[in-house]
Amino acid sequence: MGRKLYVGNLSYESTEEQVKEFFSKAGTVDTVNLIMDREQNRPKGFGFVEMATDEEAKKAIEQLNEQELDGRKLVVNEAKPMQKRNREGGGYSVFGGGNRNRY
Repeated sequence: MGRKLYVGNLSYESTEEQVKEFFSKAGTVDTVNLIMDREQNRPKGFGFVEMATDEEAKKAIEQLNEQELDGRKLVVNEAKPMQKRNREGGGYSVFGGGNRNRY
């Protein structure tokens, strides 16, 4: 198991300091990274916490998953490696894409 955890269903008002304090119940927190919405300049409601050891990460999942922070039940699980996004896809654009079946 890895030390990096995914944390979902965070309140938009939650701060990195609050999340760090909350996760410190399970052990030493190395880093907290809340993902920000660039347009609205606020957290998107999820982020990542890295614990000092694998054991502390496991303990954090067991103790903190579905616990409340700022009035929201958190989702806490092991972070999965980021997957490459497919740049192709549906929708219409001036450069093609989408299946229009015009002919």
